[in-house]
This record gives sequence, structure tokens and C-alpha cells, in this order.
Amino acid sequence: MKVVLLAAGMGSRLRPITNTIPKCMVPINGRPLLDYWMEILGENEEVTKIIINTHYLPESVREYAFKSAYIGKIELVHEKILLGTAGTLQEVMPKIANDDVLVAHADNLTLFNFKDFHYYYRNRPSSCIATMMTFETDDPESCGIVNLDEKGVVQKFYEKVKNPPGRLANGAVFIFSAEALSIIEGLQKGGVKELSIDVLPKLIGRMNTYQNSIYHRDIGNPHSLSEAENEFPPIYQKFKNKAFLG
Repeated sequence: MKVVLLAAGMGSRLRPITNTIPKCMVPINGRPLLDYWMEILGENEEVTKIIINTHYLPESVREYAFKSAYIGKIELVHEKILLGTAGTLQEVMPKIANDDVLVAHADNLTLFNFKDFHYYYRNRPSSCIATMMTFETDDPESCGIVNLDEKGVVQKFYEKVKNPPGRLANGAVFIFSAEALSIIEGLQKGGVKELSIDVLPKLIGRMNTYQNSIYHRDIGNPHSLSEAENEFPPIYQKFKNKAFLG
């Protein structure tokens, strides 16, 4: 399996912290956010390549990558102009087509059992071509809320609306099959920007879900970052003790 970590965003809501570092390098418990993604994914033998896109302040990401224990799996791709999450996938399609690909917004802080997530993907209903990670959010109006059927297949999206019907949110972590990637590739290049707006609606009824009950938080603003710094360390230690890595 290949991985695409979407890490090019500017993190404008986290300023002034992100005046000097990109959001994916914001420290959590003394380590860059990106480091937790690499620990979960880089340790896994099924992951053969991890593509990380850059744009804003890319030097710190490059420096991190070249010092990483997973350098052999990392490939950096730089965007002079931000392409958007869907546009990035179209740009790197020659590197990932015809494979299962895990795609993640790497500016979220998360802990999950890779093997469990992959299990839900491998055992998805025959009508499904992708699997979405979901989580229970404490701020549903800031998230994409999903409605599922009895098999856990996505039926509706409510993308950052007032008073959404529920708290089950899109975690912005996906496993796409080669068929799902072909749909993304076939969309008008330059005419699509974001996965949540331009791609996911086309996968309604064709994407099952895996609920992350360990930890998932968007650290996009100072309050959320502060909450993460308080609650994350003991959860992370418990996570490591249960040997969910790799």
C-alpha cells in the first residue's frame, strides 16, 4: 500500500504559531505532528511508499524527512501553487495509480490501529470502492458530518453546516482502491480542488467507514491545540503500550 500525506496547508488559523513553521510540524508533546503519522504508517510493513506534499515553509519538512528513520519510504513533492487536496492526488496519480492508497490530511492529530482500518477496507461491501475513517466530534459544525446506513456505508454528507444531524464526522483519512483513484483521475484537471467538496459526493453509497475510537482531533485553532496538548500524552502512552504501532 502507498500513502499520500497531505501536508501543504498554511495553517492560517494557528497563527502566530504557524508564522515560522508549517502546521504539519507544530510540536505536540515535544514532537512534530508529522512524526506521529510517520510512526503509525512508517512502521507498517504493508506501507511501501509515503508521499508528502509541501508548499508553505517546506524547508522544515525536508529537514525532518531527511533525518527520519523512514527516509527510505518517503518521497516529497513540492507544489509551487497549492493544488488542493483533490488536485494533489491528480498530480501524483502516476506514482499511485493501480494500487490501494491511504490518503490523509496530515494536519490532524490522530492515533489509530492501522490493521483494524485496513481490515474494514479489505472486508468492505462489494459495492464500495473506498473506506473513510470517522470519529465522534465535540464540534460538529466545524466538521463534515456523515450519515450511514446499517452496513456503515456513507449515505449523506453535511459539510460544515449549522446544526448538523449528529456528531459522527469525516476524519479525512481514507483508503482508496484503484477504481476510486480512476474516478478522481477522470475528473477535470484544474476543475477540482478539494476531496470533501469535489470527490466525496461522487462516492456516496460506495464508501464504507471505520470509526476511530482511539483519538482524532483537528488542531486547527489555538483552543483545539491546547486541548490536544492536555489530553493527548496519556492517550498516546496507552496507545503505545497496547502495541498498536506497526
